[in-house]
Amino acid sequence: MEFLSPSTWGEALAAKAEHPDAVPIAGGTDVMVELNFDRRRPPALLDLTRVRELAEWAADGDVLRVGAGVTYRRLIDELGDRLPGLALAARTVGSPQIRNRGTVGGNLGSASPAGDAHPPLLACGAEVEVASVRGARRIPAAAFFAGPKRSALAPDELIAAFRIPPAPGPQQFAKVGTRNAMVIAVCSFALALDPVRRAAGTGIGSAGPTPLRAAEAESFAAELPWESREPLPEPAVARFGELVAAAARPIDDVRGSAAYRRHALAVLAGRTLRWAWEEYRCG
Repeated sequence: MEFLSPSTWGEALAAKAEHPDAVPIAGGTDVMVELNFDRRRPPALLDLTRVRELAEWAADGDVLRVGAGVTYRRLIDELGDRLPGLALAARTVGSPQIRNRGTVGGNLGSASPAGDAHPPLLACGAEVEVASVRGARRIPAAAFFAGPKRSALAPDELIAAFRIPPAPGPQQFAKVGTRNAMVIAVCSFALALDPVRRAAGTGIGSAGPTPLRAAEAESFAAELPWESREPLPEPAVARFGELVAAAARPIDDVRGSAAYRRHALAVLAGRTLRWAWEEYRCG
């Protein structure tokens, strides 16, 4: 196995163009598991840890551009107030050691339906910035996932960053696992309220071949009492949960049945809506 270690973004893109089968590695929290269990044996590894640009984030107009190499720990510490939903999801990722190494860029690169960062990116309308020696392009998070562990990346492209607006209102994330911590989600749900637009964004994880949005639930959210900020009636909360569950496309597997996932998503959606709405009511 060849090991490539570029020190600049230009060198990384050139290496990927010359070795399109090379697997990028940064934190290694997904790649090294596959290597250690001999589930994957790529011809080359492309180490991106020396590429300084990937570890930077900055405001870019109305959005934040967050480099693919920014770790979960830094997301929590440095961006938790501006991206609370993503920070909540980051806190559920593995152990402190994993959060010190793992990145959203790596989560995107793995394209797992169970990736914890994916539902908040969907709920917030994020874009994934990818690049190659041919140029750069932006892909809406909702269009980035092509199937289980498959993405819209071309063979010669690398993930440069993700672009996401700072939270205009309350955000929440919740997941169910087979234990309380350090666990792959049986299902997960992210919610982002936008009081200015009177809208809600949603993201469903681990309940379909790809992360999903709940479009009908988002449409239903427009009917909530945004103007009066009244407490939400229970029928409205229940209906929102039903619509989220109906948007899922789960399967039965070793972590849970399809029926359980739908039920759990309805519960998670109702809970996160109550939590976010109460935060909105309190200003």
